[in-house]
Amino acid sequence: MKKYSHDSTRKRNTSPLKEVFEELLEAYRIKDKFSEKTVIQEWSQLMGKTVASRTQSLSVRQKILYVKISSGPLKKEIMMNKTKVLTLIAEKYGKGVINDLVIL
Repeated sequence: MKKYSHDSTRKRNTSPLKEVFEELLEAYRIKDKFSEKTVIQEWSQLMGKTVASRTQSLSVRQKILYVKISSGPLKKEIMMNKTKVLTLIAEKYGKGVINDLVIL
């Protein structure tokens, strides 16, 4: 008696884990929430150590990223480059994940 048969019921076509995960997020309609959390988690990588060290808090509500910055000059610089920051986020995490940026 053979331990394994060639007529296995296991699926032959496989998909990369990333694709399956993306499909799962879309199926449960939580892709946007996951992307928002990813933006918050990766803020320091996206903006650099200087900005990250002066960031007191981050939150997302209704596709608006709220960033509390402790440095006045840095706050002003980010406000002036708001569209650049939003473009960076859109390029890395997809368009529509974050629609606006509010600096507090």
